[in-house]
Amino acid sequence: MPVHTPGPRLMHGINLKFVQKKVSGHGGRGVNAELSLVSMIDFLVVTVVFLLMTFSASGEITLQKGVSLPYATNAEDMLDAPVVAVSGSNIIVDGVLVGNTRTVEEAKQLRRIEELFNALKAKRDTYKQAQPNKEFPGVVVLEIDQDVQAVVVKSVFQTAAFAGYPRVSFMVNKAASH
Repeated sequence: MPVHTPGPRLMHGINLKFVQKKVSGHGGRGVNAELSLVSMIDFLVVTVVFLLMTFSASGEITLQKGVSLPYATNAEDMLDAPVVAVSGSNIIVDGVLVGNTRTVEEAKQLRRIEELFNALKAKRDTYKQAQPNKEFPGVVVLEIDQDVQAVVVKSVFQTAAFAGYPRVSFMVNKAASH
């Protein structure tokens, strides 16, 4: 038996065309490609369920913890405006804690709440910069717990007006009309 130069010789002796193509390096991919649809369908179902659970067509928003709203018979759908929530002694603007009501509660008289004023003024300035050709609507929604003192409600109302929000709406639970 003569000595041959080393090289790939495995399966060269098989006389089948597809084996010869694979061995010589000319083999192609298979014509049938498999695609797992189960994982794609699972992903799409989870995505659709998530979007349906988080979508809100009527402008519903989540309430701050500890806020129980009063009931009213004449109520409208929610507006697209900054939401000022007052619960206990915390003042929250669009989910961000901006101050407290202790100074108003201790003084027992109307006062401008500086932290609230600054936060609302910054929101107004941002709106005017983002949309310089539109008139500022000046609407703010107050989400105030029904147990908050009247002097605090008046102070929040007045502070919103001083900050450039003359149109104030109160968030309430809609009562059944008779």
